[in-house]
Amino acid sequence: MIVTTTSTVEGRPVQQYLGIVTGEVIVGANLFRDLFASVRDIVGGRSGSYEDVLARARMQALQEMQDTARNLGGNAVVGVDIDYEVLGSNGSMLMVSASGTAVVV
Repeated sequence: MIVTTTSTVEGRPVQQYLGIVTGEVIVGANLFRDLFASVRDIVGGRSGSYEDVLARARMQALQEMQDTARNLGGNAVVGVDIDYEVLGSNGSMLMVSASGTAVVV
């Protein structure tokens, strides 16, 4: 599956637009807090454990989006956008969402 942030795939014209597809993953911030408290790899203000959790959430959101596109008959997703949003009354959760347009190229 081709996944791109651009609106086209060079050399592969869009044959059919299938619609908007999304993928969302919500991670509890308590997980982040626990990881942060116990992590030993904080160097220069960066936490590898934090980054690993974010990377997994992002990859899961992209995979969910691709699965939806595939179920619609698409072989590519164009115009992909990834967003991060804090949810909950006290910011207790983080949502990673990926969206784009499923197409056949």
